[in-house]
Amino acid sequence: MAGEEIEVVEQPSEEFLNEKGVFYWGTWGCPASKFPWTYSESESCYLLAGKVTVTPTDGRKAATFGKGDFVTFPAGMSCTWDVSEAVEKHYMFF
Repeated sequence: MAGEEIEVVEQPSEEFLNEKGVFYWGTWGCPASKFPWTYSESESCYLLAGKVTVTPTDGRKAATFGKGDFVTFPAGMSCTWDVSEAVEKHYMFF
């Protein structure tokens, strides 16, 4: 049975981002690519650049997001990241 869905907040306000402390989080990036990933912890991230479609392997809804979007992935989810434009992001596991 599928669990929590991927949550996308499109183009959140700077106030929202500052409240979360996003600009103090670590950064990560990758070129256009496709790869499997499993979240052992929940992750929130804020995309500085790029475009991605993440497709869970368990029937949850796929999510497409890009530059300026804030995304939360639930712990325990396995998925495929399909990066169509190189990604740069702030991220935090919790």
